[in-house]
Amino acid sequence: MVSFSIPTVDLSPFFNEGVDQDGKKKAMEIIAKACSDYAFFQVVNHGVPLSLMTRALELSKTFFELPIEEKLQSSPCSGGPRPLPAGYNRPEHSAEKNEYLVIIPPGSSFNVYSTNPPDFREIQFIAHFTKTGLLVESILNECLGLPPNFLKEYNDDRSGDAMAALCYSPATDTENNGISDHEDANCFTFVFQDETGGLEVLKDGDWIPVTPTEDAIVVNINDVIQVLSNNKFKSATHKVVKPTGRNRHSYAFFYTLAGYKWVEPLPQFTKEIGEPPKYRGFVYKEY
Repeated sequence: MVSFSIPTVDLSPFFNEGVDQDGKKKAMEIIAKACSDYAFFQVVNHGVPLSLMTRALELSKTFFELPIEEKLQSSPCSGGPRPLPAGYNRPEHSAEKNEYLVIIPPGSSFNVYSTNPPDFREIQFIAHFTKTGLLVESILNECLGLPPNFLKEYNDDRSGDAMAALCYSPATDTENNGISDHEDANCFTFVFQDETGGLEVLKDGDWIPVTPTEDAIVVNINDVIQVLSNNKFKSATHKVVKPTGRNRHSYAFFYTLAGYKWVEPLPQFTKEIGEPPKYRGFVYKEY
């Protein structure tokens, strides 16, 4: 059994401007090493109230316990080349048989909330996670040695961000994958999970379980950051292993990039240091 656990980073020094410079330096050192090695860490004192995270999980459990007919009332809208990427879905083609409810931030034309339970509209978790996302983005910006506010100005459109409530059915004798191993395409993802656990990250060829911590948010760095940094920071390989005898509930907040943005290795990590680009440029929505 691998004894390693993903690092935990205290973000409280970043909420006390100019007070705890040593705390900020230590946090950035941990994050920079994690991002260059395997791109997973978790944060505490992150600005998202524990009461809100707990309530969000309660609402998720209530929603997914509803009869399928009621859940389908929150399904994506049709009409167009494909359904909108929001609302309730349970992919019938997938052997994993997971359920999810994707919630698009207010202000987007694709905004979808479930009206049952109605409290989904009342808890402002997306606003809190967006604020924490801006903080983590600024920390990554500094860890990469980029000019001040570079990533914030480059990634200035938050309309593509999304929160997904996820429900994984119990493992069976023949299948225990919640999600097979993969990397996410966006900038980075926040995850908080119930006490069931199941999230694992690949490090040095071993799968490391991410033990649930009540007040922690897991952060995984994704493909956009890997490409921009020309592999200086890695995209996290991860998966979910289903529990036995119970459902697993979690949330994933995808801090992403507007579809029209151009993505390519930045000159700071290529021509300015004499390194060839490892990726060709692309428009994000095409990727």
